[in-house]
Amino acid sequence: MSAAAADWLPSASVTASGRPVLSAGEVERNLLPLVDLEPEENPRLAPLRGCLLALTSHRLIFLHEPSRSARGLPLATVVHAYPPHRRHGHNPLRSLFSSSSSSSSSQHPRIRLQISMPPARSEVIAIVVTCKADVDVFFGRLLEAIRARAWVVTPAAAPSSGTPVAEGAAPAEDVAIRMPVVGVSGILRMEQESWESAGQNLQDAFQDLNALMSKAKEMMQLAEKMRLKLLMNSSTESNSNDEEMGSKQDMQDLLLSVGIVSPVTKETAGALYHQQLSLQLADFVRIPLEKAGGMMALVDVYCLFNRARGTELISPEDLLQACSLWEKVDVPVMLRKFDSGVKVIQTKTHSDEEVFARISSLAQKPDALQKGISPSDAAFTLGIAPALAKEHLLNAENKGLLCRDVSPDGFRFFINLFDEIDAQNIYSQKTHGLYNAWISIAMASH
Repeated sequence: MSAAAADWLPSASVTASGRPVLSAGEVERNLLPLVDLEPEENPRLAPLRGCLLALTSHRLIFLHEPSRSARGLPLATVVHAYPPHRRHGHNPLRSLFSSSSSSSSSQHPRIRLQISMPPARSEVIAIVVTCKADVDVFFGRLLEAIRARAWVVTPAAAPSSGTPVAEGAAPAEDVAIRMPVVGVSGILRMEQESWESAGQNLQDAFQDLNALMSKAKEMMQLAEKMRLKLLMNSSTESNSNDEEMGSKQDMQDLLLSVGIVSPVTKETAGALYHQQLSLQLADFVRIPLEKAGGMMALVDVYCLFNRARGTELISPEDLLQACSLWEKVDVPVMLRKFDSGVKVIQTKTHSDEEVFARISSLAQKPDALQKGISPSDAAFTLGIAPALAKEHLLNAENKGLLCRDVSPDGFRFFINLFDEIDAQNIYSQKTHGLYNAWISIAMASH
């Protein structure tokens, strides 16, 4: 049953790859691969079946992966959470007349929640964990998230100082008459004052640090909101002027430097780590791929992704495994391996024919007909790295579009003129076409 059926719960947005969209300041805490949501007392509430459950700092998000629809239960509505338990067959008559699905469901761990729903009524629902998972760990993190109340915005801590001091006035302790340092008691008093001064300085330093951290957190939340807005608008906005495109490009560069607010980790995702990592990676690379023309080297993506994850770094093996899972899910990106062994990530809409057309146009210029083109020339034209440009040139050579010349100066690629030569009369000169243009340029250079 899709999440759309449970209209008594607020809807939740989903990214293009099928991950829930988190709000500002919201962080993933734990995942359960397969759960059901059942009402305990009210049969008018539609249940949810076969959902992925994401526990965040703000919500319980039930994601129905086949339909890519989601519903969210705000943790603020949870009045009480009961420890997980199993329904045992203590009532034989109930077991006799119950269906097989309900009887099998009763053997799974259940977490009962008492929630408040408008208008001023209380409901009891049950999360039925139908997969192999550590339910106690999930319940513990659920309680931690409820008690933390991260959805409540707390004001910044006020300075610990007492009454305000007028400008130019001395503090109260400086106005008081200071006792002279005499004897052991005076030395002890001076030492005590020194410790108190150091403690006050340390407290002021931590207040400044907390203020800085709170501002940094606000900036991260703002950047995440803007990044999600860019992702949602990139597919709907097709017409824009150069100024809008420039500002959008600057914003993308800024957001790439900020990072991912809630990176997928082994601790939060558990057995779903590589699956959720692949979905988060698919969402992340969309903006860099747009900037790079639809293709990036895998090593470049690895560096960008780890930079965005901050301290939650991943290994190259994790990245490869995450990319390999894209074949099983519907995401707009894919992993590609060239004949030389170079691996890249590209969008599924990326067209080699369009790249070949631009390379052919470059190779037919008068200077290129005489001297050929290098990977650096192609990189400048295509707006990509020279290593990827070289792979495109070699691919164009395999298609018969170019010919390669290897010299001490490196690779040079020329437009393929052999198709315009008559095999029966190789000495005949044409008065038109690329072959004639090449002959004219060659004769003019001598």
